[in-house]
Amino acid sequence: MSASVKVMLSYDYCHFEVSKSIDEQISDKDINEMRKEVQRLADEAVRQYKIAKEKAAKRNDGEYKMENFRNQCERALLKPDGERTVNEVAMLKRYQDENWQAQFGDEWDYNYEDDDETYKF
Repeated sequence: MSASVKVMLSYDYCHFEVSKSIDEQISDKDINEMRKEVQRLADEAVRQYKIAKEKAAKRNDGEYKMENFRNQCERALLKPDGERTVNEVAMLKRYQDENWQAQFGDEWDYNYEDDDETYKF
């Protein structure tokens, strides 16, 4: 006897499909357990997709803010020292820092890490 289990989920216009099969003698109870495991895998795919989507949005926002910050600094650099506002002086000080891009969210990369202890397979 062989058994095959397939779970399909739709979430946010994305489709997640997980299947598992086994070629050995297996009881209905074991098939049901296999179904639950496959459902958990599909649920985990959706959970990780949500995280990835959120981080992608923040990464895009960070890129926009970084470009805007750079443009503001370049405009401030065109002004004589005495005509710069306090805010512009502070921005230029941050801009001259070697690691100024870090303030815009380098931590928004995500590669579907298994970061949650809830799902242990």
